Amino acid sequence: MQERTADLNQANETLRERADLLDLTHDTVFVRDLRDVITYWNHGAVERYGWPKAEAVGQVSHALLQTIFPAPLEEIHAELLGRGRWEGELVHTKRDSTQVVVASRWALQRDAQGSPLAILETNNDLTERKRAEEALQQAQTELAHVTRVLTLGELAASIAHEINQPLAAIVTNGSAGLRWLAGATPSLDDAREALQCIIDDGQRASEVITRIRALLRNTATEKGRLDLPPLVYEIVRLTQPECVRQRVTLRLEMAADLPPVWGDRVQLQQVLLNLVLNALEAMARVAQGRRALVIRARPETVDTVLVAVEDTGVGIAPEHLDQIFTAFYTTKAQGLGMGLAISRTLIEQHGGRLWAVPHDGPGATVQFTLRTAPAAG
Repeated sequence: MQERTADLNQANETLRERADLLDLTHDTVFVRDLRDVITYWNHGAVERYGWPKAEAVGQVSHALLQTIFPAPLEEIHAELLGRGRWEGELVHTKRDSTQVVVASRWALQRDAQGSPLAILETNNDLTERKRAEEALQQAQTELAHVTRVLTLGELAASIAHEINQPLAAIVTNGSAGLRWLAGATPSLDDAREALQCIIDDGQRASEVITRIRALLRNTATEKGRLDLPPLVYEIVRLTQPECVRQRVTLRLEMAADLPPVWGDRVQLQQVLLNLVLNALEAMARVAQGRRALVIRARPETVDTVLVAVEDTGVGIAPEHLDQIFTAFYTTKAQGLGMGLAISRTLIEQHGGRLWAVPHDGPGATVQFTLRTAPAAG
């Protein structure tokens, strides 16, 4: 027992000597025993958390700092004992009750026999960096929303046409229904059919408005399991009138074995809508020739899916393949040069990549990858 105590005292003294070397830094360094009782508290810890050494030493560190862990403490201790070290982000509460986010590193100290004796913990403050990251994320979200609104503005005529069709049909069927009922012998079957058509057309108009409202949402990212085909079909329905107006042949090639992906529906709709509109714009600038738009989706690897938008437009010069994804770079007279830059950012935030491929003939392909969704349950 005396030998064990001597080992512990020697280990604590060694750790104190090492910690003293860092006492002039701004990093938090403290030593705690296997019961998490603080045995050493450096100057950086005093500055960071506000407790002087006399008040901190002898306290249970996780109780004093009200530590919030990224995983159950039992799992963290198991990793520490198994590997001899642990690294992760923690949330600590200071003496003035404010919270800080720290990058924490734990190193397990052992005696001559290899038995655990104490833990050396160092912490670097990440609070300002986290705030900057959150501000950047918020700015990206706002910018993406603005671009989404501008994109829908470009589609205003197409959207108005799509909504006007079911509304005109409602008026037509309503007038027909009144005529069937106003006859000398009212035709109830025909009137009933007219009313059913009115209901169907009303639902069509409602669906259009619902899709537009969804795209106009300005909310935080909500990633989840998504089936790609319904998402692609929504974009097709939204852009179909514009394809008809420009005499563009639209073809879908959706693999039958397409797995669900993991992502935010609105953001992925924005990316695909932007690529389709870019393709239509590229083909509108072609005076002659066949105009064809193809949207493909297929598994790429075991855990990724590839989505591609192919057109027969003006194409992309090889020297511009990277420039087109740069903010404010545009080949459009009225363009802002933000659509592809934001689209690439959104895809990268989903763990994928987005790039362009020129064709030997007319047109180009812009494609992106997405991660497949983890198994349900």
